[in-house]
Amino acid sequence: MQLEVGSILEGKVTGITKFGAFVELPGNKTGMVHISEVASSYVKEISDYLSLNQMVKVKIIGINPEGKVSLSIKQAAPAPSTPPQRPFRSHQGGQQGDRPPRQHQQRRPPREASYGFERRQPITNENMSFEDMMSKFKQASDDKMSDLKRYTDVKRGTSRSRNSSR
Repeated sequence: MQLEVGSILEGKVTGITKFGAFVELPGNKTGMVHISEVASSYVKEISDYLSLNQMVKVKIIGINPEGKVSLSIKQAAPAPSTPPQRPFRSHQGGQQGDRPPRQHQQRRPPREASYGFERRQPITNENMSFEDMMSKFKQASDDKMSDLKRYTDVKRGTSRSRNSSR
């Protein structure tokens, strides 16, 4: 039987390694399924998905010049409508079972770091002249600078009275 890229065949798993599985194809040919082509979800342990002598459907995704055949199980199967659930093994070596569905929490918006500064209301410029807006801006800027100076002095462990006496 002539193997062609893109054809889907059925084969028997003849070997399992940490990087993939070997599958015997019709015509006494052997191909390899890389760990990334076993399932559409992340595969940490191939033995969780495949076992020796298991019959699997595979798609031929490549044949190199030396005749090595690359196979895919996930491309041979129809695309899952829902994400597949990985088998669950407890850390105590318990029996395999389905993991209970995880309850997703809604993400809270990040808290703003106040760093000891008080939150100021935005300056509204309705019915204000340019000079009035500039004076308000300068006042707000001066207030912020004094707060910043006070905060950095406290952080450094200095005070104005110690600095002014030098």
